[in-house]
Amino acid sequence: MIHTVDERLRQEARRFRLVFTCGDCAQYDPEGDRCSLGYPHVMHKEPDLDARDEVVFCKAFELR
Repeated sequence: MIHTVDERLRQEARRFRLVFTCGDCAQYDPEGDRCSLGYPHVMHKEPDLDARDEVVFCKAFELR
């Protein structure tokens, strides 16, 4: 899911310590640098919301 990043999202992400990147997902294999389910992961790796206008949330994200 592609979501527009605005100031409200940035503030809430900091306030609630929201995580959404591969490194925080139970499906991510850091040794192989890949998603164990085979999904593309490059667009999910960068956590810095200040440097982007949109963020891609993975439908298979499962918090570690």
